[in-house]
Amino acid sequence: MIHILQSDGSSLPDVSETRLALLTLLAARTNGAYPSVRDLDFELRMREATLEAARALNVSGVGFETFENSRCNEDYWRREPNGAFRLRSDRKPSEALLDIYRNGPMYGFECATAIVIVFYKAALETIGGAAYDRLFANTFLFHWNVDRDLGLTTIPSTRFVPGDCLYFDNPDVDPATMQWQGENVIYMGGDSYYGHGIGIRSADAIVAKLNEHRKPGALRSAFLLPQTTRPNYMKLAPYAQHPSPSGGSPGLPFRARIGEGAYWF
Repeated sequence: MIHILQSDGSSLPDVSETRLALLTLLAARTNGAYPSVRDLDFELRMREATLEAARALNVSGVGFETFENSRCNEDYWRREPNGAFRLRSDRKPSEALLDIYRNGPMYGFECATAIVIVFYKAALETIGGAAYDRLFANTFLFHWNVDRDLGLTTIPSTRFVPGDCLYFDNPDVDPATMQWQGENVIYMGGDSYYGHGIGIRSADAIVAKLNEHRKPGALRSAFLLPQTTRPNYMKLAPYAQHPSPSGGSPGLPFRARIGEGAYWF
């Protein structure tokens, strides 16, 4: 637990262990600089929702398939010739997304699409169904084709925070199994990563799995790239309703004591 004080000296509620880990890593990454408590709270909530969405997709029964063999529930989606899923015009985006989790065995897709689905699910849980349906009215699931309102951005980094999307590259992949040229994962914290088709595994386990699919005579191992992909949390934050954490005036700056450090937000 950590204790947080607003600038007026009033206390905020204690923070869970999950939020402690997130706050610690975010403070290191940003030097404690956030425009407002609401922006920080939104990012924390969406990152927590991302971890939950990854865990839920992992046990949903969805299959791992190449684009050629992808499948979906046609009550909600229309499968395109290239293997993409296009939202049916008579369905709400939120309903169609949740159907993937509810009827997982009816779906099969590759790892990039899975990560996009996880981020969409996290957004839905954080901003609510009404806002989600407005922002993502024309959902199209295909690889990294992502609605611009999600604002995914990839940057060079080795400061990973739970909820980030990372990538394990397999430079010597066997040309006969190109679906194993790499693995997009959600960083779950510690040495734990969720990858569609692999599950929640350690970094060494994911590297070992990718190395099984290298070309004969390969000398280079798979490895984790020093980059991270994240949604634009500040762009999405205004669409969510943020109750004031202490019940007082929203947007007051606060400080968090984490070990010996104190961080202002």
